[in-house]
Amino acid sequence: MDDTIKQPMTDESLKDYLSTLGARVMTRSGRNEHYGSPREFSFEVKAVFDNGLGLHILARQYNYRDPWETEGRVNDLVDISLLKDGAYSELPKGYNFFQSRDTEEAVDWDSFCDIATCIANLNPKIYQLQQLTGDL
Repeated sequence: MDDTIKQPMTDESLKDYLSTLGARVMTRSGRNEHYGSPREFSFEVKAVFDNGLGLHILARQYNYRDPWETEGRVNDLVDISLLKDGAYSELPKGYNFFQSRDTEEAVDWDSFCDIATCIANLNPKIYQLQQLTGDL
């Protein structure tokens, strides 16, 4: 048995966390009585920060846990894409995330918090600076 139980992520828990960082957040749940999405689709969250950067978070499938761990279906891992000016983007050099790619896959709660905090606090002028220096 794995002693490190990952914190489950829901559309509401992600929305609440992103809201505390000052983001405007929209969520869409997967299967419910009004929306017939594919079974593997769990939820998606889109957030836009005051600095103009955004996150698109997609939970594709549920993980099933044993009854003594938690009840029902939970999401341990999500995929996160970075949005800049309405398009998918990478982060400038020097960051731990979104380097040479615009999506981070299989992100757990702790990594999600690190990514969201990094994006919320990023000064978007770093893109211009790195374009001028040829690093971007």
